[in-house]
Amino acid sequence: MMEFSPEQVRQLKAKLKARHVKTRQAEGTLLHYVEGWHTIAEANRIFGFDAWDRRTISSKCVQSERNGRIHFAAYVAKVRVSVRAGDITIIREGSGMGEGVAPTPGKAHELAVKGAETDATKRALATFGNPFGLALYDREQAGVSKPRGDKGETPEPKDSGPWVLRAATGSPRKTFEKPEGFAAELRNAMDNAPDIEALFAVWEQNVETVRTINRHLRSRAPVSGALTQDLVAHLKACAVSLARPEEKSDAPPAAPSALSNRHCASKAPHIKVDKSTLKFGEPKRIRSKEHLRFVAQQPCLICGRKPCQAHHVRYAQERGLALKVSDEFTVPLCATHHSENHRTGDERRWWQGHKIDPLKVARDLWEASPGAKRIVG
Repeated sequence: MMEFSPEQVRQLKAKLKARHVKTRQAEGTLLHYVEGWHTIAEANRIFGFDAWDRRTISSKCVQSERNGRIHFAAYVAKVRVSVRAGDITIIREGSGMGEGVAPTPGKAHELAVKGAETDATKRALATFGNPFGLALYDREQAGVSKPRGDKGETPEPKDSGPWVLRAATGSPRKTFEKPEGFAAELRNAMDNAPDIEALFAVWEQNVETVRTINRHLRSRAPVSGALTQDLVAHLKACAVSLARPEEKSDAPPAAPSALSNRHCASKAPHIKVDKSTLKFGEPKRIRSKEHLRFVAQQPCLICGRKPCQAHHVRYAQERGLALKVSDEFTVPLCATHHSENHRTGDERRWWQGHKIDPLKVARDLWEASPGAKRIVG
């Protein structure tokens, strides 16, 4: 009779790497978890693709309701995981719960069933050891490796260079070994943008690298972030400059006194005007943190994963200077698909490719949102 190999035992006893631990807020509590795809990938890596399988023992709908155009469903499921180790088969079971919110009842039930089965699979696999999330049940999380590594422990790999600067079209322009060099060249590229569209195209092609640099700098000094903050400030300054073409004339530069007067005027009391009420008004942009939290609690429209981020559909309103569209035009996307959406050059075509009308979903979510009801009321 054979059991797990020494290498498999070592892997099952290994600590859970900190980079695989995700967090989310739930009813005021910070929860730590590992994603479902990761636990399945770990099972394939440790046990082998053909050495384990799972079977849904039971699945039951415990709640199903409709609120306007939004459908809600909740399921509980029980999953059995079987792992073949030589001549023996080890069987573990787990129970889980999943919720689904969608514009159609079929989609809501599908998301809920998938969520329940994934949750149950994670609980069953967790009984095999830390790599599957068992370490997270320990309040001290002693089975989770430290991000920077203690003495004698191999540090976790960090985000590091080289840093590639990309043109507005997405093609690589130049590579830098240090973040400071990348930042200086990005500022130069923003300075040379001929219009706002080109400016934002340059920024969107490089924003992921900026975020990576931010993580890299914070891993070395947790309070460090001045470089990326300066880039964001520079983006806003360039946008303001491009949005005022009347100031870009062939006239000589304003005298120092004029600049001083303008600076003093900027300190005058600011009266906020609702421009949507003017004769030639601007689109009204509603802001509701409560509604954004409500949207982020829904499953991703593309893959059904949680947690999500509230994505603003960029073509829902006319583009404003460094302003997002109104919060009523938001839909839930996981971090992966949110980033993919922002990288695309044609958001309408991206949604059409997924056969989803985000504006309809956003409208349904707005009508069902507690935050929206408070604003409308």
